Amino acid sequence: LTQPVTPDLLVSPSSQDGDLGSECPEDRGNWTGRLDFLLSCIGYCVGLGNVWRFPYRAYTNGGGAFLVPYFIMLAICGIPIFFMELSLGQFSSLGPLAVWKISPLFKGVGMGTILIVSLVAIYYNMIIAYVLFYLFASLTSDLPWQHCGNWWNTDLCLDHHVIKAGNNTVPVNISNTVSPSEEYWSRYVLHIQGSSGIGDPGRIRWNLCLCLLLSWTIVYLCILKGVKSSGKVVYFTATFPYLILLMLLIRGVTLEGAWKGIQFYLTPQFEHLLSSKVWIEAALQIFYSLGVGFGGLLTFASYNTFHQNIYRDTFIVTMGNAITSILAGFAIFSVLGYMSQELGVPVNQVAKAGPGLAFVVYPQAMTMLPLSPFWSFLFFFMLLTLGLDSQFAFMETIVTAVTDEFPYYLRPKKASFSAVICIALFLMGLILTTEGGMYWLVLLDDYSAGFGLMVVVITTCLVVTRVYGMKRFCRDIHMMLGFKPGPYFRACWMVLSPATMLALLVYNIVKYQPSEYGNYRFPTWAEVLGILMGVLSCLMIPMGMVVAVLQEEGTLWEVGVQQASRPAMDWGPSLEENRTGVYVASLAGSQSPKPLMVHMRKYGGITSYENTAIEVDREMEEEDDEESM
Repeated sequence: LTQPVTPDLLVSPSSQDGDLGSECPEDRGNWTGRLDFLLSCIGYCVGLGNVWRFPYRAYTNGGGAFLVPYFIMLAICGIPIFFMELSLGQFSSLGPLAVWKISPLFKGVGMGTILIVSLVAIYYNMIIAYVLFYLFASLTSDLPWQHCGNWWNTDLCLDHHVIKAGNNTVPVNISNTVSPSEEYWSRYVLHIQGSSGIGDPGRIRWNLCLCLLLSWTIVYLCILKGVKSSGKVVYFTATFPYLILLMLLIRGVTLEGAWKGIQFYLTPQFEHLLSSKVWIEAALQIFYSLGVGFGGLLTFASYNTFHQNIYRDTFIVTMGNAITSILAGFAIFSVLGYMSQELGVPVNQVAKAGPGLAFVVYPQAMTMLPLSPFWSFLFFFMLLTLGLDSQFAFMETIVTAVTDEFPYYLRPKKASFSAVICIALFLMGLILTTEGGMYWLVLLDDYSAGFGLMVVVITTCLVVTRVYGMKRFCRDIHMMLGFKPGPYFRACWMVLSPATMLALLVYNIVKYQPSEYGNYRFPTWAEVLGILMGVLSCLMIPMGMVVAVLQEEGTLWEVGVQQASRPAMDWGPSLEENRTGVYVASLAGSQSPKPLMVHMRKYGGITSYENTAIEVDREMEEEDDEESM
């Protein structure tokens, strides 16, 4: 007796049975838990910038008044682009390179994204290495940056404990002095006195090199199995920082003088709202804090099931990110207020942003507290967890992008490929572990994700809405979520978001300032190198266009450009049962004219999403009839 055979009509490439499945590439996988995606997005967006950039930007741009442009820019620029990236990733189940099947002419945008993310991943992991260094240094009874008198200290070093223990009636001039924490950072950790500038990197600092190796090892072990492993790690790395932040906040507000810092942080100065700089700063903070354009959001969404409610997730993540930034400001400025009172100086003299806050000011404040090693360890452990899940996203973006391009060869060897990428980026980052490494880090930070990233985001927005078409994109979201985006999203995608991004780009170019680190000014060749980093990511777009047109047959404009700008034949949902209307039977090897049959065989009936599919089909038929008339 012969075994019953399923008719070809009902076989789909996504079926697990049948010979057809053996010809398909290995399954790229999905999130294994319901909260994996949401926590990964929160961990990715809530990073070091929320702690060391937002509070400083707020107080220098009008205090509490800064929240007005901040939330307006979140609504105009942040939420819409965030939702667009998630929609593209979830609809196609493809990474930042392969997703450009939506319009192969613009595949260079994806190439530019990968270049930017690779450069950022190199220096971002160096910052994590610094955090690890301080974390280990905190495992002692006395913090090493607590007092002067060490071999790395100079005559300018002034210990605040000495000031406090001395006679308070005699004023002490601290203007020409340096704190022990600042000398520990620059002269011991960086050993920057061994380098004369960016052209003289000096020797490798082996303790920093080992910390960098450890940080890359941690990252690799966490992304070893892709989203299946990193999706579990974020349950800890995305939630634990909130516990530590809460502890630091409670400890901070109970300190003497804390209110002075909080008042300095939040006192509204509404006259600042008349300055264009404040609005630009708010947009920049939203842009970099949410991580749009880096491909991380698109990558994470590509591992979702087709009907995941990303509309709800968009608002949870974006609002959660904003609230976290504001809370971090309270935790930071309450301690800075206490510190200013202890030193007898105004708050604005101790407030800093970026590495200066994380590795100089806050560690110095920790030495003024009882149980200072405990609070220092907590602070740096919070920074470690904040940094790691952002780094997971960068690495997952690079690995997913390349494996989706070569699924047959690389997907079965994803762990080995991830190891190769980690080793390559570690070797490229070795220059950051030298005595002049901080100069290179500043250069990468200033230029790798500057105007190039903005060009990438603007181009993505314009291609989706103009080339692919707003109506078609909204129809795709309707297929996926069961409803179309409202007028708010359509207005932002068509006009408001790209216009805001363009204003940011113009502002960055007009207000361009050469890089500097402290009193050191970068030489011209370093500036040119930095600008080339940004320009190269932009050049990927025309280069990709040339390649796409050359791959098409026919004359340059009539066939080449027009054909390359249309979606590829296999563009659409990755699983055949999710394909309807124009997407039916367009997958390679497809034998199923109606995915609805696959659904009925699988589920035994028609669900609400099949009803949506039928509605979308009917709309398409009506539009086709109108066009033919």
